[in-house]
Amino acid sequence: MASQQDLDFTYTTIDKIFRLSMGQTGDYSGAMYNGDFSLTLEQAQRQKHEFIADSLRIRDGSRVLDLGCGWGPFLQYVKERGAMGQGVTLSQGQATACRANGLIVDIKDCRLITPADYGTFDAISSVGAMEHFCSVEQYLAGQQDAVYTDFFARLNDLLPVGGRAYIQTMVFGKNMIPFEEISLDAPKDSPSYALALMIAQFPGSWLPYGAEQVTRNAQPHFKLISKSSGRLDYIETIGQWRKRFRAFDLQKYGLYASLLPKMLTNKAFRDLIAVFRVSPNRVCFEQETMEHYRMVFEKI
Repeated sequence: MASQQDLDFTYTTIDKIFRLSMGQTGDYSGAMYNGDFSLTLEQAQRQKHEFIADSLRIRDGSRVLDLGCGWGPFLQYVKERGAMGQGVTLSQGQATACRANGLIVDIKDCRLITPADYGTFDAISSVGAMEHFCSVEQYLAGQQDAVYTDFFARLNDLLPVGGRAYIQTMVFGKNMIPFEEISLDAPKDSPSYALALMIAQFPGSWLPYGAEQVTRNAQPHFKLISKSSGRLDYIETIGQWRKRFRAFDLQKYGLYASLLPKMLTNKAFRDLIAVFRVSPNRVCFEQETMEHYRMVFEKI
């Protein structure tokens, strides 16, 4: 999967810029508008958190494990709901920010957690983490199904019978192209270029092929309770993020300026920063080379 170095490259690099744009516990995953784009970004994110918590039947005193917790928005929500949340991330910047905001977060590979680490939980959430579980190299070696099968086997050990897990993830969509056609040298308006830029933005990461690959590998431990597409909601979310990233703030723009020397000397870093000009994820959603799903599973 994506290594700590890979995830630090993306998330720790933008840590301060993100928090200045989105707030201390901002959510860096698709919101839930359900077609009502009159909602503010904050309202749509809270609607998503409510949906996750209700789907997982989280109540006062529940123990919740948040895999790939980001800057802790869902941990903050379950804390307000009276639940006890444990978060894990591989980004040093995210972990430090979460702890500063009073959240319980460790730097840990969320694919390798066992009951020996924290015991068992009433519910598990994974919002965007699965996107980083399989690397390009593992996909090319034919190991993608094995990666996901092992992950769900570990979730099985962390939950009681009837316990639920929420998986929100981007996946490759109906217009996905062959891997060999993906290239940063392709025309800038092509799916080939958008997908290549996405890979540059998230090194070490390769998406599942549709919700079907996820649900297939959840068996035999879990049954699917619900599934819904968040593709259009994510397109709107990205549009709102871009407005926030561009909004003027003296400290934030000072941070942008501080990145210039690295941008001039590091091509990989230039590819990462390119997402501030164009969002490859949004282009991929619009072209439907990528989809986005919210899935609720229950241990059987």
